[in-house]
Amino acid sequence: MTLRLLLLFAFGSLIFAAGPSAFKAVSETVQSLSVSKKPSIPKAQKVLIIKSERKLYLLRNGKPYREYHIALGKHPVGPKRREHDQKTPEGNYTLDFKKADSSYYRAIHVSYPNSTDKARAKRLGVNPGGAIMIHGQPNWFGWLSIIRQRFYWTAGCIAVSNGDMDEIWQAVDPGTPIEIRP
Repeated sequence: MTLRLLLLFAFGSLIFAAGPSAFKAVSETVQSLSVSKKPSIPKAQKVLIIKSERKLYLLRNGKPYREYHIALGKHPVGPKRREHDQKTPEGNYTLDFKKADSSYYRAIHVSYPNSTDKARAKRLGVNPGGAIMIHGQPNWFGWLSIIRQRFYWTAGCIAVSNGDMDEIWQAVDPGTPIEIRP
């Protein structure tokens, strides 16, 4: 056990000394190895998020066939009302585009705000915000997801591990509906 820890420390020190580009290369290599072993999964007809359960479900024929643990905005209770409130919206939206070059591994955009959100924000005299995504972990730090995913750390987005993001990315096409429940 001590030899393993020593080797792990030595490897980590070498990567750290080599700088961010080496760390990113190792992270991408490990990620590609894990991705290549995963079988293809069916396309989702809908995505369901239940915030109180911290779960994202992929649905086909109205039934879940995959389930993922999620992290949410720093203030997870209640719907998003305005920009910078660090809440995750609630309601019915569309996953309208994918962003492969995200700062958070990969990202899929949620069409927040919808017309109801915009009307509420106008009534309240506030900016409803936007840029809500389902995304992976911050680039170069995907290996920390085992710790990060235990906390509410996003600014309102829905975060998953990078491995889970690979599956969701494969299962979801632009135009897929998403429902976000309390």
